[in-house]
Amino acid sequence: QVQLVESGGGLVQPGGSLRLSCAASGRTFTINKMGWYRQAPGKERESVAVVTNSGVTNYVESVKGRFTVSRDNARNTVSLQMNNLKPEDTAVYYCYAHSHFVINVEGASVDRDYWGQGTQVTVAS
Repeated sequence: QVQLVESGGGLVQPGGSLRLSCAASGRTFTINKMGWYRQAPGKERESVAVVTNSGVTNYVESVKGRFTVSRDNARNTVSLQMNNLKPEDTAVYYCYAHSHFVINVEGASVDRDYWGQGTQVTVAS
């Protein structure tokens, strides 16, 4: 129903910057929030930055002041500008989307999470 494709990962030195981009396709009109999760080896997947359709953002504490998430609702894209990268930022980053779809007049709805394929971000000298 919704497909997410990420781009922009790579290898960067500590203190460097990367910009990740994600394009959504399919039933994009049902999406009410998008963002980025990451998963490092041996770690659980964690939410990095999420933005709602209304523009409310939520960042994990460790990236506040360094990362900026932005969404272009018209283009169905979400980006993550990552500055002052640290080795601990190394992870596979996944684009994330949540959809909320009302299916009948009684208000019954369906909520779904969608994930991109992941893009590797490596921060090392």
